[in-house]
Amino acid sequence: MSWIDALPNAAKTYLEANRLDEVECVIGDLPGIARGKAVPAAKWEKQQFFHLPESIFFQTITGDWGEAAGPAGFTEPDMILRPDMSTATAAPWTEDGTLQVIHDAYRTNGDPIGFSPRNVLKHVVAKYAEQGWTPVVAPEMEFFLVARNTDPAKKIEPMVGRTGRPVAGRQAYSMSAVDDFGPVIDDIYEFAEIQGFEIDGITQEGGAGQLEINLLHGDPVKLADEVFYFKRLIKEAALKHDCFATFMAKPIEGEPGSAMHIHHSVLDSQGRNIFTGADDSETPAFMNFIGGLQKNLPNVVAIMAPYVNSYRRYVRDHAAPINLEWGRDNRTTGIRVPLSNPAARRVENRLAGMDCNPYLCIAASLACGYLGMMNGTKPDEIYRGDAYDGEDDIPQGLYAALDLFDEATDIHDIMGPDFARVYSIVKRAEYNEFLQVISPWEREHLLLNV
Repeated sequence: MSWIDALPNAAKTYLEANRLDEVECVIGDLPGIARGKAVPAAKWEKQQFFHLPESIFFQTITGDWGEAAGPAGFTEPDMILRPDMSTATAAPWTEDGTLQVIHDAYRTNGDPIGFSPRNVLKHVVAKYAEQGWTPVVAPEMEFFLVARNTDPAKKIEPMVGRTGRPVAGRQAYSMSAVDDFGPVIDDIYEFAEIQGFEIDGITQEGGAGQLEINLLHGDPVKLADEVFYFKRLIKEAALKHDCFATFMAKPIEGEPGSAMHIHHSVLDSQGRNIFTGADDSETPAFMNFIGGLQKNLPNVVAIMAPYVNSYRRYVRDHAAPINLEWGRDNRTTGIRVPLSNPAARRVENRLAGMDCNPYLCIAASLACGYLGMMNGTKPDEIYRGDAYDGEDDIPQGLYAALDLFDEATDIHDIMGPDFARVYSIVKRAEYNEFLQVISPWEREHLLLNV
């Protein structure tokens, strides 16, 4: 069988209409940025793997480095990156025929690289498989379309819509607001169709220029791959129409932030939802999963809110949770049980920001639920009413969140101790970089007043 036979149908269809010129060999780093190499098609056909230094996983978002190499020192040994042909998809915004293929990272002895985000998620899914379980997730992606911003000192402004006016906020679920972004949305749909991705729906959210895309539920690794691809797809569609797409958690002052809500369910070996009993009632596993999220999510906030900006999202009455209460059909709680029929019973984690790495975020969320089911963790009493009237119980900053993460050895065991070590080192290095920057607020209020 040739490598073309192993391609998904959408990629085969793309190649029937486009001469393959280049293959982009990509892998997601800790922030979720695509790293890799662009390889001419003729060379791609002859190679089974390629190399990149493992130090790509030690980079901060600014391009600096965390001292995470370990006892061997910073020698930058090569990894072996092998393609997962099931992930091959078009890059339809390019002028020449181009495929993207996600790769997995291995050491030269064949062992998976423990701090590669895709491997981390695979490791967590394998923990479920050991119990005869198959986790199912459905991510929801929120993002902003904003005016081009080439000066970091300038505030982010909403994009100009089809009407010629800057788009307005507070228009959640407005069809007219969605129409305002029509050309960008049309290209998002077109790119997604060419790449073989199915969108469950696009809605206008509460922020100025804020949209949400829902994906169909499925395998966690496959869905994380799609979110990884969608971030690039959406950015390219926006650039085509002279605006930016941003997945920053809180890009505009006074507007809501952007989340990546995750819906979870778990199937048994017969494909039945273990959250629902034979009489359609809620099972202990369902309650234990909720309890696991309640107890353990604070320990992984550093993964779900990975930057200093992320914590600006957790503001009372601004469409993001301030605590981890749980409720039924209650969007003010951090953990929500949506309306559904018994077969589709699921739990929604509303904590994660859209700035997260999708592989790590989904892995962390599943790890929390897994611990709850394995330990029989019971949730608190259901919260009734407005959870914004409750107490804050989410770490109020990255450093505090990292301290909780470092202490959570049970989470480390499930996600991988090597990952936990590297992640903490890199994120602390990143935070120290941030502390070297003096903000406009400090200059305005401290320069002459203190």
